[in-house]
Amino acid sequence: MDLAVNPFLMTKIALVDDHVLLRSGLVSLINSFSDYTILFEANNGKQFIEMLDPDNLPAVVMLDITMPEMNGYETALWLTTYYPQIKILALTMLNDERAIIRMFKNGAKGFLLKDSRPQELKAALDGVVHKGVYLNKAICDNIIHSFKQHPEQDEFDKISALNQDEREFLAWCCSEKSYREIAEVMEKPLRIINEFRDLLYQKLSISSRVGLALFAIRNDIAKP
Repeated sequence: MDLAVNPFLMTKIALVDDHVLLRSGLVSLINSFSDYTILFEANNGKQFIEMLDPDNLPAVVMLDITMPEMNGYETALWLTTYYPQIKILALTMLNDERAIIRMFKNGAKGFLLKDSRPQELKAALDGVVHKGVYLNKAICDNIIHSFKQHPEQDEFDKISALNQDEREFLAWCCSEKSYREIAEVMEKPLRIINEFRDLLYQKLSISSRVGLALFAIRNDIAKP
């Protein structure tokens, strides 16, 4: 048998999305890649869990965020708890910063817009499988550098330089709260919150809220 199409050498994908037509198109496209194959499809997180076989797990789950019964947030959190070895590639129609932050917090390793070109789908799968992460340029162009490994001492020094208010603000960046809502819970003027943000951008060499959230998550500063 040709090794390029040997099913035992192919990376298995589970596709979870309630849009049947879109799912069908993705299945055909993924099955056209020589190194990937669809293991199974599900309409939502609940059905996905029911179909999951511990003896035949997918390497990657392509997970829609908005679904009935059990959405992508809940499914990602369940997967991270019970099968952390399965990598999650989130599918989304919208470039929603807060949704991205929440999915990252729940364990997603990459994001892909549903209207992406076929070559970007392949790049996303390759990134998640071989590099552990994939970030769509249109979604979070400014945070790719935050995934690069910093020297441990450098990271520690950055954390040590933060005061209590900066740490609390950084933790709230991982929530779905707007900056105005963060100002309310921290009992600070919005102007001060914006100053925290801009100062942290400078201190941490980060240029977006998603980048702040990723830094917080990576260093266990995120709110539970």
